[in-house]
Amino acid sequence: MPTSSGDIEVRRQDSTLGDLLRIALAILLPPLGVLFEVGIANKHFWINILLTLLGFLPGVIHAVWVIARY
Repeated sequence: MPTSSGDIEVRRQDSTLGDLLRIALAILLPPLGVLFEVGIANKHFWINILLTLLGFLPGVIHAVWVIARY
């Protein structure tokens, strides 16, 4: 059954809103934003924990990069 273009547009808007919320969360708590994006078993989560402990800004940059990439 073919989908209408309206269904595709709604999914695209939901995805964009979700990404914006994850980016806002990543700015406040970088590991939590990465956790919601890739999960706990992914290496990016653990890298982000390490970067956040070493310095808040590297953790934020990495978190935004992970969210934008996935």
